Amino acid sequence: MTHRRVTLATAAAAAGALALAGCGTGASGSDEPVTLTFAAVTFTESGRGEALEAWVQGFNDSQDQVVIDPVGIPFASFSQTVFTQMSGGSGPDLLRFDQADFVQAASSGLLHPMDDILDVSQFPLIEGPDGYNFVDDTRYGVMFGASNYALIYNTDLVEEPPQSFEEFVDLAIELTQDGVYGHAFRHTKDEEPGMMQDLYNFVYGFGGAFSDGENLTINSPEVIDGLSAYQELYDAEVVPRGADAATYRRMFAEGLVAMNIDNGGVPGIVLGQNDDLNLAAAPNPFPVASQGGIIVPIGVNANSEHTEEAAIFLDWMLQEENQVALQEVMGAESVAIETTRSEEALAAAPYLQVFDDLTDSTQPQIVEGFEEQTPELRSIIVDQVLAALHGEMSMEEAMDRAQELGENLVGD
Repeated sequence: MTHRRVTLATAAAAAGALALAGCGTGASGSDEPVTLTFAAVTFTESGRGEALEAWVQGFNDSQDQVVIDPVGIPFASFSQTVFTQMSGGSGPDLLRFDQADFVQAASSGLLHPMDDILDVSQFPLIEGPDGYNFVDDTRYGVMFGASNYALIYNTDLVEEPPQSFEEFVDLAIELTQDGVYGHAFRHTKDEEPGMMQDLYNFVYGFGGAFSDGENLTINSPEVIDGLSAYQELYDAEVVPRGADAATYRRMFAEGLVAMNIDNGGVPGIVLGQNDDLNLAAAPNPFPVASQGGIIVPIGVNANSEHTEEAAIFLDWMLQEENQVALQEVMGAESVAIETTRSEEALAAAPYLQVFDDLTDSTQPQIVEGFEEQTPELRSIIVDQVLAALHGEMSMEEAMDRAQELGENLVGD
């Protein structure tokens, strides 16, 4: 992936998009509004999904040319679903992707170049995460959200958050009793993309990375240390085995899971299920102050017949007041432009500041230098980690195998 600054769209493109936003008839010349589908995992999330749909309705109410129809697709099946549709010449008009899938879609010609339809130079985009909207120097997206990972915990169960991994394990074991689990994470093939997101936290938190930018480093000592720490929690039986993310997040909301390392969107999800939950956050209790982050661009399907109408929605989305409203929906996430949280918001939810303070130490959940192959590498790594969890080999042997398979994939 090419990581670069924003380029300017043509003035003509900007004028076209703005003119479309201001006229009273459909952008395609029809008197009827054009309906566009917008697919995102968030629409399936309890609490946030409904709030995001209400935010979209704000756009629908703002003008009479375009109607956005939200399409919720569960996280576990999102990639397979949309890639199957897009490869077949169809699919949603607008898509909110995870970073690796975004790069794969753009590299495969499945996304429409953004500079052709939208002038982003008028918006104060956050430079760091915005740089991940480009592939081969072409912008294919704008940032929908960027979410750091942190330790969230139930203060009714956890008096003080752990300060080290050793304290973390000990506390998780102590709290696992009477139907309550000390921790939870994804650990099944059915949730491969999410499990890989969880693994990044352990790898970055122990000083590792799956590549050095030029070569795969899947079996480096730091990666093995991080994944062995992940396995230590699994072997300690402090996580609800077999529970998917939706299930253990519901359990967290019900006070049945004490701690969870998760992204900034999750506090909003669990509080949406139980607004009496006493939730706090802390940096991950790992040796190295670094964690993964979900960077989620929104892009336009190259198959869409309504790219100009899609630009009208994106232009609306990037307006400051709509960005502030979007951040309120997304919780402890950053949005595309700089925003300022209100004193009231921070007083009501102090954990927001914890997530915001982690942005500088967050790394994207991709295999740097091998962005296009990240989905295939993800499958290889998850398969081998699961083999270690299930006792088929040691974690070191599993990562040696993953390194071998990875090198065969990328051609080293």
